[in-house]
Amino acid sequence: MAAYTLPEGFSDFDMFAFGSALLVGGLLGFFLNAISILAYISVKEMRTPSNFLVFNLAVADIMLNTTGLIAAFASLSYSFLATIAWDRYHQYVTKAVLEHGLDFFYRYLGDGHLLGGRPTDWDYMTYMGALTVFYLIFPAYVMKSNYDAIHAYFKKIHKHRWNTSVPLRVLLFCWGPYEIMCIYACFANTKLVSPKLRMLLPVLAKMNPIFNAWLYSFGNEFYRGGVWQFLTGQKFTEPVVVKLKGR
Repeated sequence: MAAYTLPEGFSDFDMFAFGSALLVGGLLGFFLNAISILAYISVKEMRTPSNFLVFNLAVADIMLNTTGLIAAFASLSYSFLATIAWDRYHQYVTKAVLEHGLDFFYRYLGDGHLLGGRPTDWDYMTYMGALTVFYLIFPAYVMKSNYDAIHAYFKKIHKHRWNTSVPLRVLLFCWGPYEIMCIYACFANTKLVSPKLRMLLPVLAKMNPIFNAWLYSFGNEFYRGGVWQFLTGQKFTEPVVVKLKGR
């Protein structure tokens, strides 16, 4: 049997634990998002502009589950999260039907989140700054402003249909620590940080497709009925949204 060398700072158990987490998380995210995608394709009644955004988010997330190129598909996911927040505001508050241009052009900037070593040059720092602003701060701002508006609307009608703070919290929980480490890599040697922590952060980020599937597909009152119809064959009815006078 050929000998192999473990990465520095890791034991056999550590490698097994991280590998198992990636495998289970990847498979679970893949199957949940696959169900979401197949439901949209199979159930004609689901094919609305709003559900099309959720469908595209599932496609981006399933790519994140099946590839190691984190940033390219994570950027797509970020963009769709912000666009879905914007769309939900119009769904619940203004009732406007949007024509989606899908969505932010900057999602195609590419990949490059590396946590591997010494502080890098100005090119990397500029690139990392752009990624942080456009892929995390701006989507987070769009999500917060829209979900705050939805929360205020729910208070007016005295009916909280779902917790509007959860989507932003999930985004920051999964990607916030990873982004902080990427920014840290601009100014210091990341090898000074525990290798287990450096491994944990991308593993946590890779769990984001699971949360997205539950939040935006299985927990979405406009989408989950179609998923249920796809799985069971039972017809679903479109939920009724209360409309304030004057809107």
